[in-house]
Amino acid sequence: MNFENPSWFAALLLLPVVWYFYRESMKKKKALAIKFSNISLIKEAGIKKSNAKDVLFYLNLLLLVLLIVALADPHIPLKQTKEGVNVVMVMDVSGSMAASDYKPTRLEAAKESAKIMVDELNNKDNSGIVIFSSGATTSAYLSPYKDKVLEKLSGIKQTEGETALGDGLALAVDMATSIPNKKKVIILMSDGVNNAGIISPDDAISFAKTNNIQVYTVGIGSNENVIFGYDFLGRPVYAQLDEATLQKIAQETNGQYFKSVDSSTLEKIYSELPQKIEREPEDSSIKDWVIMSAIAVLLIQLYLRFGRYRILP
Repeated sequence: MNFENPSWFAALLLLPVVWYFYRESMKKKKALAIKFSNISLIKEAGIKKSNAKDVLFYLNLLLLVLLIVALADPHIPLKQTKEGVNVVMVMDVSGSMAASDYKPTRLEAAKESAKIMVDELNNKDNSGIVIFSSGATTSAYLSPYKDKVLEKLSGIKQTEGETALGDGLALAVDMATSIPNKKKVIILMSDGVNNAGIISPDDAISFAKTNNIQVYTVGIGSNENVIFGYDFLGRPVYAQLDEATLQKIAQETNGQYFKSVDSSTLEKIYSELPQKIEREPEDSSIKDWVIMSAIAVLLIQLYLRFGRYRILP
């Protein structure tokens, strides 16, 4: 627990002073009571009345302490709900994503799965999209407006390029940091091997770590070898998934790697990813709770003074 205005605790120094004057006042009242003739009766009644006044006095002290604590504005760490998270999806649109082992193609299946994830994000989360093939580009800028992000997601087209995985990750890091003071997460999806671009995966990993960004990686593959085209000699070209690189990216950025083998597992991965995101604790004020406690103490005191079973006549 921490306090927004801890200087208010200086007011607690008043409590011993208040207690001192209260005790002195009670002593004077007892001295005056001795002047009455029926000493034993006065003492008996005085003890009961004194005990009752002590209860009310200590309730007043508790009320004062609660008000001082409320003015100090206490905060405790709770799950982050106000600030949200910057979530950047990085999608491979290289030639191998045209493979039809996922229906209708790997890319279209990935787009449908990504839509599920966007819908599952919290209202305060921002989302954006980076796509990459032979290079990387922004498809949807980081935004809290899901409908705009989903519109851009639907418009992503297949390319014939290679796989610039490092470029895609580096551009995503740049996008994730564009809105400050939020936790930053990247979801990187690929089905190939880094074979293009100007930034290596290792350099992109370092960039992500420097900016304290978690990267969750999703590998798209199949249980069987998949042909996605033919070279100029008519030989088949197979889609190759570089799991080792994706696993390294996730491990070194404190993320997690997921392997997809078909459309259903891909949808399951993306639907569960919003719950996988580790949301940082946020200090939230509990001042209102303390004020409510003070009100409860005040009501108890009023009941003891004026209620049916009041302790003072």
